[in-house]
Formats: sequence, C-alpha cells, structure tokens
Amino acid sequence: MQNTKIGLLGYGKMGKAIEALAEAQGCTVVWKFGRDAQQALTHARLREADVVIEFSRPESGFENVLLCLEAGVPVVSGTTGWQEQLPAAKAAALEKEGALLWASNFSVGVNLFFALNTFLAKLMQGQPQYKANLTEIHHIHKLDAPSGTAVTLAEGIINTKGQYDDWSMENPNANELPITAVREGEVPGTHIIQWESGFDAITIEHKAHTRTGFAIGALVAAKWLVGKKGVFEMKDVLGLGN
Repeated sequence: MQNTKIGLLGYGKMGKAIEALAEAQGCTVVWKFGRDAQQALTHARLREADVVIEFSRPESGFENVLLCLEAGVPVVSGTTGWQEQLPAAKAAALEKEGALLWASNFSVGVNLFFALNTFLAKLMQGQPQYKANLTEIHHIHKLDAPSGTAVTLAEGIINTKGQYDDWSMENPNANELPITAVREGEVPGTHIIQWESGFDAITIEHKAHTRTGFAIGALVAAKWLVGKKGVFEMKDVLGLGN
C-alpha cells in the first residue's frame, strides 16, 4: 500500500487526532502548522505533501484553501463557519484545475445520517401535519453555531422542496426550519431531527462518542483525493450517489 504524505493545516483537537491515526491509515504527516500558518507556508513547503488536510478556524478556512489550490496541492477541508465563501473556493478549484473536498463532517456514520435525513424529508413531502425541528449539541469550545453538520442537515431537508425554504435559530416562521444549538461540556457532537404531529413524533439521531470517526474519515478522504481534479463531497468518497 502506497504511503500518502499528509500536510496538516490546523493543529487543534482534530489535527492532533488525525496525526495520531495517520500511520495506521497508511499516511505520513510531513508537516503541521497551527495558527498564523499562512506566512510560514511557501508553495514549495505545501508541495512536500501529496494532499493537505485543513482543520483551522472559520476566519482562516477560505484563505487556507486558496493557498493550497494556488500551490497545486489537493486540499481536504473540514473547517466550518465560512460556507458563504465556499462557492468562490469551488470556483477557484475548477479554474486552477485543482482538487477540493469540503465536508461539514467526515464521519462515515454522519454521512449515512445525511442520506437518511434526506430520505425521511422526501417521505414527509406529502405529510404536512408533521413539522420538523433540529437540535445540535457540541462542546463549549466550538466556535460556530449552528454547526456545519446541522446546516448540511437543514439544507438536506430544504432541498427536497417540501414545506421549508430556509432555516432559522431565532423566531422561525412557518416556512423556516427551527434549529437549536446547545454548547455543553466536551460533547463531540450530537444531532437530532424530529418530525412531530399532534399525534406522534418520528426522531432520528446521530451521536458521536469520540473524534476518531471524524479523523479516520478525513484520512480516507485525503487518500481518495490524491490524483483527482475537481470539486468533491464525502458522498463521492463513500459512493453514496445523490
């Protein structure tokens, strides 16, 4: 099995978890940078890696991704909180004939949960008596709210063109999916979707026990991305289709 050389852009909890699991996944971390990495990273240094895994901060995500694309290095990004700039990042990847894979969550279980969420939302298109709500729970250190995973789940519901055309955390109207964000303790991540009528409720939930699933998924995505060009998602890596 060919060893994949990984660069870590961001060295917080996720970066350290990825580093700890890299060798067992057939990868070698050739460099790692935490905050303020952009000034230290030259194109030559970036190119020492076959692929970069980027888990930084919301204010740094877009610039970090562009830096990798400009150097011609595939980049897997899991930083959330900068999704409004994601279309520009995807356009840059296509323009530069590079490779970008962004995901709000790299856990295999969560990506299966995304598919389940969309399937259930489609079933609910003809059941207007059921109203949906979404709750996400994370550790107190998480910077963005709602979580990127919650936004992806909300978009999965909205994109079915059912009764919701947007989401809101404050005073949602009838056409907005309500999201509640809770920050407590060291919770890795819990996401709960409930469809409730006046008679019953259907609830689906994903609960992460550790960060290991996220880290392994990011490494699997990184190895998969090497040698490819274009813009991808975890469903491409996992073969989940549309």
